[in-house]
Formats: sequence, structure tokens, C-alpha cells
Amino acid sequence: MPENFFTDNADLQFRLEQLDLSQVVELHEDGYRYQDLYPGAPRNYRDAKDNYRLLLTALGEICATRVAPQAAAADAEGAHLEHGRVTYAAATCEALELLRQAGLMGTVLPWEYGGLNLPGTVYRLMIEVVARAEAGLMAVFGLQEIASIIEAFGTDEMKARLLPRFARGEVTSAMVLTEPDAGSDLGSVRMRADLAADLRPDEQGPAAAGADGTWRLNGVKRFITNGGAQILLVLARSEPDSKDARGLSLFLVEADDTVHIRRLEPKLGLHSSPTCEMEFRDTPALLIGKRRMGLIRYAMAMMNGARLGVAAQALGIAEAAYGDARRYAEKRIQFGQSIGSIPAVYRMLLSMRGEIEASRALICETGRWVDLNQALDAQARRSGSLDADARQQQKRADRLASVLTPLVKYFATEMGNRVCYQAIQVHGGAGYMRAFNVERHFRDVRVTSIYEGTSQLQIVACLSGLMSHTLDDLLEEWAALDYGAELAGMKDQLAQATAWLNQSIERLKGEEERALIDYYAADLADLAVYTINCWLMLRDARLSDRKYEMARVYIAETLPKMQAKAAILQAVDPAGIQARNILLEGPA
Repeated sequence: MPENFFTDNADLQFRLEQLDLSQVVELHEDGYRYQDLYPGAPRNYRDAKDNYRLLLTALGEICATRVAPQAAAADAEGAHLEHGRVTYAAATCEALELLRQAGLMGTVLPWEYGGLNLPGTVYRLMIEVVARAEAGLMAVFGLQEIASIIEAFGTDEMKARLLPRFARGEVTSAMVLTEPDAGSDLGSVRMRADLAADLRPDEQGPAAAGADGTWRLNGVKRFITNGGAQILLVLARSEPDSKDARGLSLFLVEADDTVHIRRLEPKLGLHSSPTCEMEFRDTPALLIGKRRMGLIRYAMAMMNGARLGVAAQALGIAEAAYGDARRYAEKRIQFGQSIGSIPAVYRMLLSMRGEIEASRALICETGRWVDLNQALDAQARRSGSLDADARQQQKRADRLASVLTPLVKYFATEMGNRVCYQAIQVHGGAGYMRAFNVERHFRDVRVTSIYEGTSQLQIVACLSGLMSHTLDDLLEEWAALDYGAELAGMKDQLAQATAWLNQSIERLKGEEERALIDYYAADLADLAVYTINCWLMLRDARLSDRKYEMARVYIAETLPKMQAKAAILQAVDPAGIQARNILLEGPA
């Protein structure tokens, strides 16, 4: 077993080194003025990068030497529900305590609340490291961004009272959105929120603020990750006559005896992460932000952060599965040689390696635009406005983030499933046995393409941006870089692939039947993400010999897939839509 999950990963270190978050960090640090106020605050961008490296190194050691060796035990024991109270597995409790002691539970919170003020992109590198060690633990660690919603939209009283507790690791949190009849369709949430008319004088907790600001929640929520947490952000219907998303608001709940955990869901994987069915019975709650904006603004902000987190989780699981497969292939002898020297096997390993590195590049590129958008938004809240140049920057960052976020969630989680599937295949029959970790990775990764929005919903979410050519400027910037003579051939290939993408968009835009566009949306998303990934790999190829070879392999494997997708999108055959009723209705 490696001794550090950061320093043993050359590509992860490469990504940190290549991150260009200088503008984001300067905004986060408000011109680096915090250096005189907080001992850990950086003096400049280089200092910030050094801090990030130290944090990742410390986390990497904890995860490799203390968390990963207990991952199987955490999975075997799982979370518990006893007398209405959720408890973690012993190994999970130990891991959380180690992370608390290391000061790693308030990473994204501002310095003033005891946090580390990290950009989201760096935080997601940390999520990847934790997920590689124990994917269920990430489902607790990876919910830290909920505190950021309180920091951005909560009252001063909420922030002062709760955020230091998050930073010290004294509380955990949960997004409480899904209901039995409102999964993907969150606009149909039915949980009722009523403004409290009167309160008993002896009532304590959040309700003590008084009737003016106190609400009561009633209803059932389902499939809630970490639902036994102390701090809950709950989506509920505040407008009784409403039927859609405009009637929903977001509420802060500090869990008490009015919040009932009805059951823990028995599930395929992530056993150490409790997934709860919850009932709220006249539960005191406080409004976050403005009424009616619960789903449209606040829950969507939470979910977009969570989608990037889940992408990083899938990447971490894939990295673990690949490492297990590579080590097994080196040691397993068949036909007088290690199976890792057999082309059919090492082709799988090369494919896994390429997809992992492409996903990591895509997550970091997406994170850069998300961070810039959020940093400029925070700057606007602090100062009241942005100058014209900053407004244009934010507008562009917001557009790109809105397309790239669902794309990366779609690609990285589907990639994680493919890699874990291949890792079991490399192990052969041994991989199907619980004695080997890949069986656990295969179970754990499966949900990543489902929760926080299925892959199909991510495709729907990015379709409008793709159809309006939102990515054009970005792709043109990458195409305009100097790649030199050595990379000219691959650059020409990618220029052709980009033309396929644009031609495919125009072909779909020419279709009058919306169902036909939606039917082929997945092919367009695949073609778009392949195009982005290939350009990212080619950009990296300029920087090292290893990355040059990685680009050669990845682009050679991906270009034929792109050509096939382009052919499908040019054909746009309506056979599937026309035959649906005949083939899918009635007896099989």
C-alpha cells in the first residue's frame, strides 16, 4: 500500500502545479490582506500554492496510512440506526477524528470562521484523495460545501453561531432535498413549511428567535445522504397554493427530536455512508435567503457544488481501482508471464489511465471557471457591484460553468464505472471476490452516475449550452495556442474533430421535432466532452514527455469514437422514436 495518496500520484501533483487560480485566490484573499490577521493566510499566490501542497500532502498521508487500511472494515460494519440515532462505523469515526485533529474539516470556509479559505478546485483535489481511500467517508467529508451556502446566504447570526463549529469539525451536514415522489423532479417537492404563528415561552433552539423568523416543517424526505447530521438544509414548500419550483424555499434545521430517522436504506455500496428516510414533525426551521428562491438559486448552487464533488469522488474511486488492477497485473503470472505484459490487458490499463487523467484535467478546468464565477459573485456581494470588465468575466465564467459542470459530472462518473468494471476484468475471477478491494470499488462507484442528478439529467442540463455554441470561444482559445511542429499533426486532427462537433450542433438545430433532438442529446454530449478532453490532453502534451505520450494514446483511442458519434449525429435516424410504441409497450 502506498504511504501517501498525494505524493505517490504524479498526475495529481501535475494538476496542482498547473492550476491557474491566481485571480481567484487574490479575490478569495481580498488582495492578500488577511496575512496580518490569520497565521495561515498566504502572502501571495506562490505562498498559497505551497499551502495547498502541504495540506494535500498531510491529507494524503492520513488517507494512505490510516483511512485506506480500514476501508474494508468500514464497509463491512456500515452505519447504524439505533433508537432513532445514526452512528457511523468505528473506522469512519476514527477517520473523522483524524481529519478533525488535522484541521481539515473547514477547508472552504473563510479565515474569520476558522476555515482554510480554499478555492473549490483545491477542495475537490482533497475529495479525490479521500474517495480513493474510502468512498463512503467522502460522502461525509464532501458535504463541507453546505457550510458555504450558509456563509453566502445565511444571516450574520447563523454564520457566527454555526460556521466555527463546521470549521472545528464539531458538526456534519446534509442536503435534504429528495422525497418519495420528488427525485429528479425537485420542483414537485411537497414538504410543507408554515410560518409559525405562536411559540411556547419555554421553546429552545432555532425557534427561540421568535415567530417572525421561525417556520415549521412537516413531511418526509428520502435517500438523504448523511441524514443523521446535526445541520440540515431542507427544501420545502413555503407557498401553500404553489405547484412548481417557484413555491419552494430553503430552510436551516438544527436536528432535534422532531426530526425522525425512519430507516437507513440497505444499499449496494457506500455502506459507511448513512442514507436515510426522514420525517419532520413540526420541526423548527429558519429561512435561508429569500422565499421562493429555494430551488431556483440556493438548492441549485448546492447541487452544482455537489455534482463537482461527486465527479471527484468517482475519480478517486477510479484511481483506487486502477491502482489495484495495475499492481495485480504486475504480480499475476499466467502463461509464464505477468498478465500486465499481455497486450489485451495492458490496453485496458492504458485506457483506464487515459480516462482518469482526462477526467482530472476536466474537473480542474471546470473548477477554474466555477471558482472564478463564485469569487466574482462574492466580490459583488462585498462591494455592492463589479466594474464592467469584471461583469463580463463573471458572465463568461457563469456561462461556461453552466455547461461544463453537468458535462464533468456525466463524464467522470460514467468513467468511474467503466474503470471499475475494467479493474474487475483485469483481476479475473479474483476480482469478483470480496477478498479484493475492486469488488468494493465497483459497488461504491455505481451510485455516482445516479445521485446528485443522473447522467441523463446532466445531459439535459448541458444541452442548451451546447446547442448555443457556448464552448466555441474556449475551444478557439485552445486551438490558437502554439503547439509546435511535433504536435501539429494531433492539433490538425482535433481541429477536424471540433468541426465535427460544430457540424453536429447545426445538424440537430435543424431538426424541428424536439424529441429527436433529445433522443440524440447523449451523443452530442459525448462528442463535446471528447473534444474538450482531447484539447486538454494536447495542451498538457506541451509540458512533459510523459504527457506527450499520454496525449498520443488518449487521442488515438478517442478520435474514432468522435468520428462515430459525428456520423450518428449527421444521420439523426428517427427509427427509435418511431418504433418506441411497438417495441416497448405490451408484453416483451
